[in-house]
Amino acid sequence: MSRNEALFERAVRVIPGGVNSPVRAFGSVGGTPYFVDRAEGPYVFDADGRRYIDYVQSYGPGILGHAHPKVVEAVVAAAADGTTYGAPTEAEVVLAEMVADRIAGLESVRFVSSGTEATMSAIRLARGATGRDRIVKFAGCYHGHGDALLATGGSGVANQGLSGCDGVTAGAVADTVVAPYNRVPDLDETVAAVVVEPVAANMGLVAPVPGFLEGLRAACEAAGALLVFDEVITGFRLACGGATDHFGVTPDLWCFGKVVGGGLPVGAFGGRWDVMEHLAPLGGVYQGGTLSGNPLAMAAGRATLELLDADAHARLEATATRLADGLAASFTGAGLESVLPRVGSLLGVFFGPTAPTDFDEAQAIAGNGMYPKVFHALLERGVALAPGAYEALFPSLAHDDEVVDATLAIAADAAAAVAAELD
Repeated sequence: MSRNEALFERAVRVIPGGVNSPVRAFGSVGGTPYFVDRAEGPYVFDADGRRYIDYVQSYGPGILGHAHPKVVEAVVAAAADGTTYGAPTEAEVVLAEMVADRIAGLESVRFVSSGTEATMSAIRLARGATGRDRIVKFAGCYHGHGDALLATGGSGVANQGLSGCDGVTAGAVADTVVAPYNRVPDLDETVAAVVVEPVAANMGLVAPVPGFLEGLRAACEAAGALLVFDEVITGFRLACGGATDHFGVTPDLWCFGKVVGGGLPVGAFGGRWDVMEHLAPLGGVYQGGTLSGNPLAMAAGRATLELLDADAHARLEATATRLADGLAASFTGAGLESVLPRVGSLLGVFFGPTAPTDFDEAQAIAGNGMYPKVFHALLERGVALAPGAYEALFPSLAHDDEVVDATLAIAADAAAAVAAELD
């Protein structure tokens, strides 16, 4: 028995399903998950000593690559002064200033401990600021595991074959309206907020069609609702100023995670002052957290954002373009029908004839059974994608030309092996 298998046997005795987040269980691809011992740059190393070129990168925060020296140095220095205080720190102020400086239209920000906390808090704030109850979200967009936002969620929910979640009451989602992605819904005076992933990165990767985000902005203004961009994945990855910088559309509230914490548990939400001032202690919307603004997370986030300048984003996009084009050629060359949509440095992979534009289309492609076959063929040869067809690929600054070339060579061999199995 391998060490990975032995660890999984131990894990299932003390952890539900053996994992602390469902997609890690390999339920939608089959097999036993690998347990990571350590990571460095573009690589992770499992419990059996195998090295993988990693395109999971913890689902996004590893934008510099794993264990970047500057981030490690910042975290070690911060830890030497204490790991948590329950009191304000200068580090919180500095990172908040960095976020506000980068995002046009964002004037105030509050840090939390996860992306789920960020979206939950932003929705509560939107309801408190508008005095309205209803929210609109889009099928296939995943905004964390808060009750009101789990309806028809993508990513981890979809990878488990679920449309919702046991334990979420009808009352919890009674004020949640689910609309198809890439179609502007009709809004009225009962809607507090429209929450959207500006690039849907939890149903594979689905780009906004021209006019969609602009249409949401106009519809919210007409109805007096707030537009919320969930940039937990896209924030500081699409561009220095996130989706607003990339698409030229400014929401009322933003949610962040992943990159803003440099690999440590963190989230953030922010917006205009006239909305944010509804938060306690200034207003009547309560939100708090003992570990919010944790000094280690603030240090890691600052070190990461300091390295993400315009040149870094240009290099990331060049890498993602080269990877997407090369993977498409490798798969197609072996006779595997595929499309690899890309927005900035984010890319997805669908084993079908055309890129989907909404969740129904994404589900149809994900249900054809090709992704698990290619996933395992790649993993056996040393390339790790996310163990689920509804996730994006996350190339980092550590994925240089040599690493991408190695990936493409492995992909060609893996695709040929899958094609031979299908014959």
